[in-house]
Amino acid sequence: MSIHIVALGSECPGGARPGEEAMGQGQLQGGLLWSYLGHGAVAGGPEESSLSNSAFMEYTSRVFGDVTVVVQDCPSWDLLDSDWAGVRSVLEQADILVIKYSVNDKLAFQQVRNGYAPRLRPLLHHWGMPVILVAVGARLNDEGPPCTCPLCASDWSSCVPHSEGLQLSRDLGATYLELPSLNHVFVSRYFGSVLEYFMIQCLKQKANDRPEKRRGNKLNEPRPPHLEQPARLPPIRVEESSFSQDLQWLLERGVQFADVAFYAGDSGKELGWGHAAVLCAVSPYFRQLLLGPKARERPISRCACRGDGRGDGGPPSLLSTWDGGLGKEDGLRPDGHLAGRLSRLVVKDPLLCLCLWETLMFLYRGKLLVQVLLAISTWSRDRDNFSPRSCYCVSGSVLPAHRAVLVARCDVMAAMFSGKYAEARSRVVPIHGVSSDTFLSFLEYLYTDTCCPASVLQAMAVLVCAEMYQVKRLQHLCEVCVCAYLQSMPSRELASTGISVIRLLRRAKCHNAEQLYVWLLHFIANNYLIFSHKPDFLELSEEEREQVERLRWPSRGYLQELSEYQQRRRKLKKSRCLVM
Repeated sequence: MSIHIVALGSECPGGARPGEEAMGQGQLQGGLLWSYLGHGAVAGGPEESSLSNSAFMEYTSRVFGDVTVVVQDCPSWDLLDSDWAGVRSVLEQADILVIKYSVNDKLAFQQVRNGYAPRLRPLLHHWGMPVILVAVGARLNDEGPPCTCPLCASDWSSCVPHSEGLQLSRDLGATYLELPSLNHVFVSRYFGSVLEYFMIQCLKQKANDRPEKRRGNKLNEPRPPHLEQPARLPPIRVEESSFSQDLQWLLERGVQFADVAFYAGDSGKELGWGHAAVLCAVSPYFRQLLLGPKARERPISRCACRGDGRGDGGPPSLLSTWDGGLGKEDGLRPDGHLAGRLSRLVVKDPLLCLCLWETLMFLYRGKLLVQVLLAISTWSRDRDNFSPRSCYCVSGSVLPAHRAVLVARCDVMAAMFSGKYAEARSRVVPIHGVSSDTFLSFLEYLYTDTCCPASVLQAMAVLVCAEMYQVKRLQHLCEVCVCAYLQSMPSRELASTGISVIRLLRRAKCHNAEQLYVWLLHFIANNYLIFSHKPDFLELSEEEREQVERLRWPSRGYLQELSEYQQRRRKLKKSRCLVM
């Protein structure tokens, strides 16, 4: 195989300008391409090649062991005016075009840019050959040594700036290189690496275009049908989390379910309300204050900047309980709702009295809440210290929860506990149609804003519970879990699994999981050969079956072409056997 390279222009300043005599072979041997090819380059006459032109200097060499490189170098641009048809015929047969100029010859560069580049541009774009534009030389500087910085503007009046060379390469669709000199490092490492890359690409293209030579005559060999990729499954969109906004709403408007009251220590004025579940979850200080092992035990503040005259000399406590203990149980409020146990806290620090609201806002909206509010087991052990609270009776199991958190996170429960319903007056709320594990996963999402079902069936069960209480984000998270579990199954497991995807489709449609419903239809269509042989495939409605048939993969046309291809292969094999 061979590669044909055509080079135009001169890398030497003042050499072979338009209208002048071309450089001799001795000068050409010190040029860019000759320096790259090294000692293996052999000069040849014009008569040795049918592609030669009298103005082109031709020489050959070998690269990559057995690949012949034919170089035709023309340093004079005047040839494009005198013999444009001959130059075009040579360029048309070229595999790679190299355009050279000297950065210290601005007049020649301007003539090339304004006169010859517009003539070459449409041809190069039409042929699509790789083009390398090389700027050779160091920019001259009258005040000192030659400048090698491409961004230097001190010599723009006499030298070709980097920006102009780069713009010319963009106009021609060429790869732009700057070589300060023609030494071994710049020629072999920079220019050589780019040229070798394009030569390898040309060799690959020629190998693909060349007819394959295999054993025997396989020109009449039937080609297998092309199998297209299956359609992409539709994405499942999940709403952004409103966890922080829900807890902010609880602080601003959830006074009805507050169980902690703050009072100023000097005036006894009420400063605000809070919820023990949230405060104890984010602050060990409140946890020790409200849930200490002893009711009268006061937490010690870590702030050592003030003293309160205590005998032990320790730092003071910023808060204390009202009369050293918790409030009493108040029974029902005037509106008929449970009041629960009220904890009254006295704020002893005047500065904390001024910024108490901002402090509570940070506690309610801080990132600590994303980790966990409290372990449900811990809440069950401390059920007497948190109120108002509710207990859910699910399948014979009692699951404790905090009304304040449930009201903030679930609109249905907010209406249930805030309206004139029996649940607002009862501490035990029965739940029907949901298992205890499913409802525990539902409560886990309300408290932690995360959901991690262990299986497809559990994810569907939580989805049904989320649809029951109209928690859309949890419903979409369960849809994502179902899709992830099904998509991770290999084909063999999908064919032998006991999970009925058709029944999952029915449940998704029944419980308003529109995104999961559409995704399952596409999933069945993409795995048509697996699900079409299952008995429950007949449970699809006529409209669903039409959609699956329309989206099925592989398509009927491909299966028919595959059957015809196999028949032709068998006939060809029989005919060869008869010949043998």
